[in-house]
Amino acid sequence: MNHTYFPASARGLKDIGWLQSHFFFSFSDFQDPTRTAFGSLLAFNDDFLAAGKGFGLHPHGNMEIISVMLQGSMSHKDSLGYENVVHEDGVQIMSAGSGLRHEEHNVGEGPVNFLQIWITPKIANITPRYQFRSFPKAQRHNRLVTIVSSEEGASHCWINQNAKLSLGLFDAGSTTGYDFNPANKCLFIFVIRGSIDVSGQPVAERDALGIWNTGSITVKAVTDCEYLIIETPINQK
Repeated sequence: MNHTYFPASARGLKDIGWLQSHFFFSFSDFQDPTRTAFGSLLAFNDDFLAAGKGFGLHPHGNMEIISVMLQGSMSHKDSLGYENVVHEDGVQIMSAGSGLRHEEHNVGEGPVNFLQIWITPKIANITPRYQFRSFPKAQRHNRLVTIVSSEEGASHCWINQNAKLSLGLFDAGSTTGYDFNPANKCLFIFVIRGSIDVSGQPVAERDALGIWNTGSITVKAVTDCEYLIIETPINQK
């Protein structure tokens, strides 16, 4: 198993008061030529948004944009006509394709914390689309649940890439196996809270681990924990 450790302490930071963004890869004002992507995973941002603040209408194109809501409530409105509020445990995707515009605002009383994930698309200039699903914690207790996939389905969101995102919430001591295609896939594992051990490699809270050149891993919950696994093609950057 080949791996790269991504400590939270080495992330880039953008702090403008009402927004704190932590970047694993080059994004916005943070530029590091040694950290531009991991496979087709182009951006992984851990964002904190103050109450009453948000992002005005802005465009996106040819990118698969995933938001995983960890805390709070955030509105979404886009040029496709969708308008809703994403609460804690909610997941939304935008397959930006040939182009769309959207805006997001913190509509709760406290701060919002969400993961903003960008994955390069499989096919360019598709018709843009939006989708939303909710994944309550009770549904994810001691099991990995697919929240995003390349395949259509009623229980998860789907995107324009051969990728899969899985989210789980585990009790200390529990062990979970994960199998994937070693020929063209890599894994990026992010610990939302707690700590884990991935096939002998410890991973602390808010740290991440990139894995390739193996077909399976074992994840042990060292403490009560919550983590996200992103499986993407390794040969795209």
